[in-house]
Amino acid sequence: MARECEITGKSTQIGGRYSNRTRATEFNPVGKTRRRANIQKRRIFVPELNTSVLIDASAKGLRHIKKLGAFKALKKAGII
Repeated sequence: MARECEITGKSTQIGGRYSNRTRATEFNPVGKTRRRANIQKRRIFVPELNTSVLIDASAKGLRHIKKLGAFKALKKAGII
């Protein structure tokens, strides 16, 4: 399964590398690169349910949990 944030849905993206030398030479292929999301495995305690939930969340997803609260953020994401 792909690395994906369960809160925000962020996952890996494929993009092009861009060399500064490209500006000077007009044609300088350098290939593709995979940009990975900052996914972290965290155990979140939900006081409303009096239980812990193990999730894979990006750094931005963790900030959503901190801002909205664990129960509201996980319910909005469809985990609870």
